[in-house]
Order: sequence, then structure tokens, then C-alpha cells
Amino acid sequence: MRRDWPAGSPEQQIGYLYAGCMDEARIDQLGNAPIRPLLAEIGQIRERGDVGRMIARFQALGIHPAFQPGTIPPENGIGVPFSLAGFSDLSAPDRVVAWVGASGLGLPDRDYYLAAEPRFAEVRTRYAAHVAAMLQLAGDDAAAAPAAAAGAIAIERALAAASLDNAGLRDLPALDHPMTVDALQKLTPSFRWSALFHVVGIDPAAVHVTEPAFLAELEHQLETAPIAAWRGYLAWHLVNSAALWLSQPFVDENFAMFGKFLAGAEQPVPRWSRCVAATEELLGDPLGQKYVARYFPPAAKARMQELVGNLLAALHDSVAQAAWMWPATRQRALDKVASFRAKIGYPERWKDESGVAIHRDQLWASASAARAWNVADNLATIDRPIDRGRWLLSASTSNAYYNPLQNEIVFPAGILQPPAFSLDAADAVNYGAIGVFIGHEISHGFDDQGMLFDAAGRLAPWWTDADGAQFAARGRCVADQFEHYAVAPGVHHNGKLVAGESIADLGGAVVAYRAFERAQRQHPAPVIDGFTPAQQFFLAWGQLRGDAIRPETERMMVQGDVHPVGRFRVIGPLSNMPEFAAAFRCPAGAAMVRAAAERCVIW
Repeated sequence: MRRDWPAGSPEQQIGYLYAGCMDEARIDQLGNAPIRPLLAEIGQIRERGDVGRMIARFQALGIHPAFQPGTIPPENGIGVPFSLAGFSDLSAPDRVVAWVGASGLGLPDRDYYLAAEPRFAEVRTRYAAHVAAMLQLAGDDAAAAPAAAAGAIAIERALAAASLDNAGLRDLPALDHPMTVDALQKLTPSFRWSALFHVVGIDPAAVHVTEPAFLAELEHQLETAPIAAWRGYLAWHLVNSAALWLSQPFVDENFAMFGKFLAGAEQPVPRWSRCVAATEELLGDPLGQKYVARYFPPAAKARMQELVGNLLAALHDSVAQAAWMWPATRQRALDKVASFRAKIGYPERWKDESGVAIHRDQLWASASAARAWNVADNLATIDRPIDRGRWLLSASTSNAYYNPLQNEIVFPAGILQPPAFSLDAADAVNYGAIGVFIGHEISHGFDDQGMLFDAAGRLAPWWTDADGAQFAARGRCVADQFEHYAVAPGVHHNGKLVAGESIADLGGAVVAYRAFERAQRQHPAPVIDGFTPAQQFFLAWGQLRGDAIRPETERMMVQGDVHPVGRFRVIGPLSNMPEFAAAFRCPAGAAMVRAAAERCVIW
């Protein structure tokens, strides 16, 4: 590996971070030494005020993720025990405000702590053993670790009981509680918010709280939970956050709990793959610059812009022909379609992360520095006008999103690769794969959450009551359909939880097919290997989305993921489309053909 890249250059940063991550001998030699100083600080906590100071210390270190209101924070950081981030004001989206959200759980969601079903009880037993094992690896003796784990989990259980469930987190208006800093202080008098804001370098004019009941319970825990329990809680979340950056025993125990037991994986993801993901997570723009230069030529961007244009035109036509909408609502919907912004491939302006110190032989220090930079970069946006050029994903990420507050769809170069998209693929394949994906994201502008935001991105009602009732009925059809999809006996989807994503899948497939038909008028697609263009379209969606998932992972998804499992994301929407039945000459009553009276129709 070259070692003469200039310090702070993208090549030096991503090269050193990846190489440091791959240096297993060095990482194993260090053991728990990288986090020992922080563990020592936690061990010195003697008074309740010390707990708050340590929480502020963690927040300043950047070992918690930014979040979007209504979403569960990613697993790659610590919310101890809340998350603090800058995000748009739901009512005035051109302004960034401070958000404080519920967080701080080690298991995927509240039901894992509270539900009575045997499968959750089994998880709780295994989790207690896991937390104790991790604390022992961090330095606790075998006798003390179980007690420390029990104290940590007791705090988590109390916070879980005060948290919204996953379906409740989708009710965005119910998550917006703006308050002054003084009001926030009165809600949680045991925590010094002014001290935290000073440490992280912000002075917010106001704070938007997602779950006041959660903060009320946090106040109770700060007042009453034993100091030893707080030490265990903070130590556990530090170790959990650092596990994949530490020696092999930490990695193995982490995998045994979350990879094998919960997700059903038979072996860990290879180290090289984990190190690539870590580099992307921590150094998104430096890596993104190099990725785009190699894998996303200008011709790919031009082809994608054409695809997006055709999808938006098809959505415009679908909305214009929606007879169930009143004219005024239809016009506002058309205004929203016209105001869509599409970000394709990469940002116009890369972030300058050259000041992040990345060392070849100090992996945890490098990761902490990058995390701290990312969190500081986010917090610096608070109380400022929105920067519409910012991206919430790195250019190399294989994903996409719709942001209702900016009315924008974002497709990084990382998702614009086979099998989703290829310059060499026929139109039928591209429209059936990335086209449905595009349609999915723009349909989010009109799903059960997107319909709450107007063309300017404001959380403002713009549907008539009659139109809202019509749309709700159409959405209930989709929710009811998915409520009946089971991944195991007695384990089925929560239709309300997956309604938004499933509505977007159905809308995306319908709109993409209409866009494909539109494109065919100019560039007719050939028959390939005996498959008609229409068949190619539907097969492409099945190949992209119908991924194989382990049964354990399916059960986890059904419990807390707003996305249905992959097979139902293919079967569900396509079974509602007469075009699919016609393409494959499916007879009435076939498994993939829903009767007309049961068919769900959005557009």
C-alpha cells in the first residue's frame, strides 16, 4: 500500500482507514486498550452529576448517529440514552433545528424487552449473557459482569417501556414537540442541557423533542437508577459501539449475539467487506469521490436523468387521471410532482473532510475522529437555512431515499450499478429494476406519510377530507394485503408498519411500467431469450428485489422493519397489476393474480 499520499487527501484517509481495519494482528494485540481510557472515566462515576457529564462526553465524541425524526437510529453508534441531531423543521423545512430523539436501546426495539412471546423471552435471556460477556471482555471480572449487565438492561427496559413502538414512530405529526431550552430543562431537571450544548458547540434557539414521555422516564432513571447501573449502562454501550473495531473476541461475541442468534447468519461477513463498509460509513465523501470517478461515467448520469424524467411524466399522467381526487387536490398533487428534485449519482459539492486525522495503526482513534467530524458537521447546521446540496447518503451507498421535507429523490452512484441499472441493459430491464426503484421513491411523496407534506415540503394538510378518506381506504387495502403475509406460522407482517413502503412499491411498479410503455414508443425493446419486453420488465424487478433472506432475519424484519421481506415486495405489488397477469398469461385464480374485487389500486 502506498504511504506517500498527502495527509488529509482522500487517498490517504480511505487507504489508511481500510488498511488499519485489515491489520488484524495489530488490532488483536491491542485488545481492549483503545477504549480503556473511556472505561476508566466511566469507572470513576460516583455521583448523579457524573452520569450527565459522561453522557455529554459521549455526545461530544461523536459516538452516536444523526437521525431523521420517525426513524430508528442506525446501529453504528451510541445514543446515550438519546440522540441529538440537526434536521429540518417539519413546519418550516427551509430551516434546520435541533432534534432530541429517543434512543439508547441495545436490542432492535421495545418489544424485545417487553413482549411476552417465548421468542422474545429467549432473546432477553441470551442478551443478558451477551452483555455480561462483553463487559467481561472490557475488563469486568466474571463475578461482577452479570450484575453490571443486569443494571444496564434494567435501565434499557425502563426506557423501552416509555418508547413508542415502530408503528407509532411512523406518525410524524405526533413526533414534533417544539419547546424552548428552558422547557426542555424543566422536563428533565436532572440533566444539564446547557452543559451538553456547550460541550458539542451549539446554542439552539429551540429544541424539537420526538417523545416527551421518553425524556420523562429518562429523568426518572437519572434520579433513581443506582449509580452502578448507570456505570454498567454506559460501559455496555461504549463496548457495543466499539466492538467491531476491537480484537477478535469482541467481534466473535458480537457476531454470536446479533449475527448468528438474532439474524441467523452462519458465519461473519468477511473482514474485508466489513472494512469497506466501515470506510464508507466514516469517510463517505472521500470514498465517494474515488468511487464515482471509477464507476459512474457521465453517460450513466445522462441515462438516469432520462429515466427519471419519464417516471415523473408517467406519475404526472397518473395523478392527472386519478378520477377519485377532487380537482383542487389533484392540482396540488400535480404541483408537487412538478416540484420534485432529483439528485443523481453524487453531490455537486463534496464535503471537505481533510481535517479528519486517520492513522494507519490506530483504528479506534481514527474511527472516533471520523465519527466526531460527522456529528459536528451535522450539528453545525442547526439554526441555519437548509443546504439543499447536502446528501444524507454517500455517493457509493447502494440505496436511495425520498426526503419529503425537500421533496427530493436521491439516487447515489452506488445503487446505479447492475442489477439495478446498467448502460448496457435493455430499457425493459432498466425500467423494471431501477425504474421501479425510482417509482418507489417518488411514490413516497404520496404514501401515507408523504401525503402530509405539500410541494414546498411543509407539514401542512393539502388534501380534502374526502380525498384523504379515499386514499386511506386504498392504503388500508395494501396494509390488509400485507397483514396476511407470514414468514413463519404465527409470524406475519404488521400491515400498518409496512404500509408506507408497500404503497410505494405498488405505486412504483405501476408508474414505472407506464414510463416503460412511454419509452417504448421511441425505443422499442427486443425480445431477448424468448422473453417479451413486458416479461423482461417484471423479471428484472424480481431479480433485483426478490432476495433470499434467512428465516431469522425475516422474523427480525417482520418485528421492526418498515420494509416487507423481499419476496413479498415482488409478490405483493405485482399481484395487483393486470399487466403482470397479461404478460405471463396467468389464468384467473392463479396465485399471482388477485381478484378484481380484492385488487389494490393507488394510481
